[in-house]
Amino acid sequence: MNLLHRAMLLLFCVLCANARAEPLDEPLKPLPKVEQQDARRVELGRRLFHEPRLSINNTLSCSSCHQLDKNGADSRAFSLGFDGKPVAFNTPSVFNAALNFRQFWDGRVETLEQQSNVVITSPHEMGSDWSTVVERIASDADYRRDFAAAYPGGVSKANIQQALASFERTLLTPDSRFDQYLSGNTDILTLEEKYGYQRFKDYGCIACHQGVNIGGNMFQKFGVFGDYIADRGHPTEADQGRFNVTADEADRAVFKVPSLRNVALTAPYFHDGSAPTLERAVDVMFQYQLGRMPSDEDKALIIQFLQTLTGRWEGTP
Repeated sequence: MNLLHRAMLLLFCVLCANARAEPLDEPLKPLPKVEQQDARRVELGRRLFHEPRLSINNTLSCSSCHQLDKNGADSRAFSLGFDGKPVAFNTPSVFNAALNFRQFWDGRVETLEQQSNVVITSPHEMGSDWSTVVERIASDADYRRDFAAAYPGGVSKANIQQALASFERTLLTPDSRFDQYLSGNTDILTLEEKYGYQRFKDYGCIACHQGVNIGGNMFQKFGVFGDYIADRGHPTEADQGRFNVTADEADRAVFKVPSLRNVALTAPYFHDGSAPTLERAVDVMFQYQLGRMPSDEDKALIIQFLQTLTGRWEGTP
């Protein structure tokens, strides 16, 4: 960073320090607190999240792919389904998924309840059916007792879905250093991190990675300035993105913009897991989404900013 940039940032920090106790007037906002829910339903959802009996052969649970000790995802380009074969899309983090406007890369459902239905019945993921799942859960005396206490209807498809969604709505990761900065603690970020945030805005990254989840609230074509999928090679049906949902040609290669929260910890990146590092992902975004490349200095600053988006989940895995 040159001397002029440092001087400008130092002046910015001095000005912010005078209003440190007040939230900053920024386009991005801190994560909200976890909403209050029925604790019995949340606990049922937590148990079900780790329940392999949701899969047809009792081998796969939600936590098999959304590993809570690995930032809500896993380290594979593609997770493995109940049959040991790779699924079609890279597994996104379950952390903060409740704040997304739709679920899945192609946005095929709107709610967490609908999301669990698709995963449980998918022939490529859990491969099960609801009559089998309900029978298995209802045959467990502990589940039967606890569902009866938490839900008037006891064990049912709708109640299993709602319990899972209740737990997933607790999987927020607030209190990142960037959240603390937005809340008025302007000393929490370094000069370089603040400048990285400014460059994130200046280059236009914030046009798509917006809202409280810094993404997850809109669709965008992957490859605005060039055909990333063609350049990558070996196209798949999954690469067609939202086109597979709508059959609208305008939706070909269109995907939900992912949240950038905890992005420094959730490699590999993109719907196809094709970017093994954050540095590579930033390069691809600049080339194919923004149509230009940043200086090495600006790229390094933006990556430093992205590393401030790591929050903390304080629940029990």
